[in-house]
Amino acid sequence: MRKIALYPGTFDPITNGHYDIIERGMRLFDEVIVAVADSQEKKPMFTLQERVDMVKLAIRDLERVQVVGFDNLTVELANTLGATVLIRGLRAVSDFEFELQLGYLNNSLDSNIETVYLMPKLKHAFISSSIVRNLLKFNGKTEHLLPQPVQNVIGSMKSCTLR
Repeated sequence: MRKIALYPGTFDPITNGHYDIIERGMRLFDEVIVAVADSQEKKPMFTLQERVDMVKLAIRDLERVQVVGFDNLTVELANTLGATVLIRGLRAVSDFEFELQLGYLNNSLDSNIETVYLMPKLKHAFISSSIVRNLLKFNGKTEHLLPQPVQNVIGSMKSCTLR
């Protein structure tokens, strides 16, 4: 039986830390599905379609990884896609409490869903999408934080006004 893992998040935008977690997930599972959440309550900088497109660009050379956008419960999406594992990234102890609660919640909604926590490489541990968004607002350097194809897209958007 194929083991399918779902890696849900807002990915606003996808970072090198996210990419690292995807690569680690590929070593553990037959397929990794990156699920980009609509998350309008978080007021994302990029539209859902822009975020889905950026993730697709970032993972274009990876086999066994697909990307979907979603606006429903994560466990519902997992069931629809046949995923039995959720991947979550942990950068620091500060992430742990929230992620643990989320894992328990998802398991309470569907006891067949397990959550696996993966840590990015130390060089990516400080990277978060919110840090990247703040840098983008002030025209800060982000090349070392983003996959190159994503950096290229965002660089071309800078000629327009970022939200």
